[in-house]
Formats: sequence, structure tokens, C-alpha cells
Amino acid sequence: MIKKNFGLIGASGKMGKEISALLTEHNYDCVFRYDLSGEEFDNTPQVLIDFSLPEALEKSVGYSLKFNCPLIIGTTGLSNEQLIQLNQLGKKVAIVQSYNFSIGIQMLLKCTELLNNHLTDWDIEIEEIHHRFKKDKPSGTALMIKNVLNKDVNISSLRLGNVVGEHSVYFSGLGESLRITHQATSRRTFAEGVLKAVEFVQKKGNGFFTFHDVLFSK
Repeated sequence: MIKKNFGLIGASGKMGKEISALLTEHNYDCVFRYDLSGEEFDNTPQVLIDFSLPEALEKSVGYSLKFNCPLIIGTTGLSNEQLIQLNQLGKKVAIVQSYNFSIGIQMLLKCTELLNNHLTDWDIEIEEIHHRFKKDKPSGTALMIKNVLNKDVNISSLRLGNVVGEHSVYFSGLGESLRITHQATSRRTFAEGVLKAVEFVQKKGNGFFTFHDVLFSK
């Protein structure tokens, strides 16, 4: 079986290592790497994956254009200007951008939207917990939830120990409360979502897509 080539930006990070290990299990070969230690090039990648820092976006865009390959980006903390830049890149190659590549979070977003439509006079708050090393606050996923609610909602952010990721949405009326929680127990779940995105994006010529598109578009 012929192996498929991929490139990885942020290769030495925790998510980078998890993604590389999972894709290798599925007959992919990491032929290009870029991180703080520099660049390693073995061959031209068919798809580029970026789980690094916002400061590396220029490099990611440049490499995507250089290799003329699609880009999957899970970097959090991107500015509006950087998202616009990715949209522009999507006119030339296919892009999948998401702050969270877990299936469970997509289900949480759907449930949140449903409850928000029906519990119109209830109070709503968002809470997110991540490991102490996470730099952006609030998390990109919390902002995704807030975007689904489409209203000004408070977000509480906690940075504790080695928590992979936990997001809760609280709905409260005067006599009852409801909470939806998603807890990631392993980074592998995000890597599995990236694999789905890799298989999806290689079938697209160009365009800007989200993980919702990967899971639900026909």
C-alpha cells in the first residue's frame, strides 16, 4: 500500500506528537516538519497540519502555498485578521480550521444551540478548564460555544494541572438548572478528528471549511 505524505507544523508539541503517531498508524508518512528547532524536509507533503502558535501562521500559509497543498489548522488564539488571512488562502487551497477537533464538542454545540433557542429567559454561563501550560484564555472552544449562543455570555477560565480540556455550559432558571459538560480525557480524540479532516480536505480543491463541515457536510 502506497503511503500518503503529510507535513506537520508544531511537530514537537504534545498534539503534534499525538497526530504524528495516529497518522503513522493509518499509513501516512510525515515528510515535512517545522517547529522552534527549525525545518526538516524529506519530501513534498500532500496535506499540511498546523497545531502550533498564532505566531507561526505566516509560515503555515507560506508552506501551504509553496507545496500547493491543503491546510488543516487547530491553532488556538488566532486573531480576526489571521482568520481573514486563512479565508483568503482558501481561495487557492482547501482549509479546515477549528479550535476543537473532537466529535463530542460538535454534539455539545448542537445541544447548546437547541437549549438556547428554547430557554430564552434563562441565565447562561460558560466554564472551561485546561492545563496550566495553555496560553490563550478563554479557550477557542469556549469562544465557539459563545458564538453559537450569539449573545454576551460570561466565560470563566481555569488553568489547572494537566487537564486536557473540559467545557461546560450552564443554563439556569429561577427554579431549576441544567449543565452540559464535555470532558476530553485524551489528546488522541483530537488526533482522530484531525485524521477525519485530512481525509475530507484532500477531496476538496479549495475553500474554507470547519470541523462541522468535515462531520456533517454531504
